[in-house]
Amino acid sequence: MREPSGRSAVLPQTVQREVEMHIGEIMTRNVHLVRPEETLHYAASLMAEWDVAFLPVADASGLVGTLTDRDIILRAVAPGLDAETTRVSDIMTTNITYCYDDEEAEGVLANMQSLHLRRLAVLDRQSRLTGVVSRTDFARHGL
Repeated sequence: MREPSGRSAVLPQTVQREVEMHIGEIMTRNVHLVRPEETLHYAASLMAEWDVAFLPVADASGLVGTLTDRDIILRAVAPGLDAETTRVSDIMTTNITYCYDDEEAEGVLANMQSLHLRRLAVLDRQSRLTGVVSRTDFARHGL
């Protein structure tokens, strides 16, 4: 840049401070749930209706598992289980991997990548389900 006198002006470099983005800012909040006693047929029909591949499984006590389309294929369809009689609780993942809504997004994404996860349940610090975060959510926010 040149000043009116023709001399070169040195502009001060602006230091951009990156603002920490938290999971609660990028997660999907309107989460559909399924109960553990429901049949796989019912759960799969909900997935189709809602166009989702991941359902948190909850009962009166709270989050008890997760169910993915992949769970249904590998744990029920491949071994020939009957979707009309097999319960969600029979094949759901009970070792739940989750994050908290106040966690820093980049750290959660790094953990998801290292664990090869596409989606995570999001809890608040009182262990209540508040949403789901997916890799698509991160991409939508430029992460």
